[in-house]
Amino acid sequence: MGADITTALPALNHGRELLAEHGMAILATWALLNLLVSGYLVAHTDTRTETHYFHQMNVGWNFVNAVLAVVGMLRAHPNQVAGLTLAASLEAQFDFEKILLFNAGLDVAYLIMGSWLRARGLTAAKRPERLLGFGRSLWLQGGFLLLFDLGFYLTYHRYAAALLALVQP
Repeated sequence: MGADITTALPALNHGRELLAEHGMAILATWALLNLLVSGYLVAHTDTRTETHYFHQMNVGWNFVNAVLAVVGMLRAHPNQVAGLTLAASLEAQFDFEKILLFNAGLDVAYLIMGSWLRARGLTAAKRPERLLGFGRSLWLQGGFLLLFDLGFYLTYHRYAAALLALVQP
């Protein structure tokens, strides 16, 4: 069993960190595409339209996504986790899984907030286009992030089984 852990654990840790790095690259790509497309369109739409506010919210939302993705990529160290113990590896695994599940819960809240904004926009006397555009953006961003976080969790969780198998004699 000792030989299995000494060879398998560094490979598992490297794979987990590499996956985290790649996940953040996907988020960064989404953010960059949104910043480019919505950044262009927010400057070229009538400021009195729902479409303008949709793109405005996308720009703000994806500025934050870009920062989070860059921080995530900088924190991932695929080549520096070889020395982690099994206990530290399991802790890192489950801590990251908790973050992804918490984020998925937030994503559901974003979708609900988008629906609330859209409903408010239908009856608002002042600037309904802003509420409608912001709500539509929350639907898009929350929907993408929900799929991203759940997909990332399901992919990342495969490492949990492999790490737990190392605990078994």
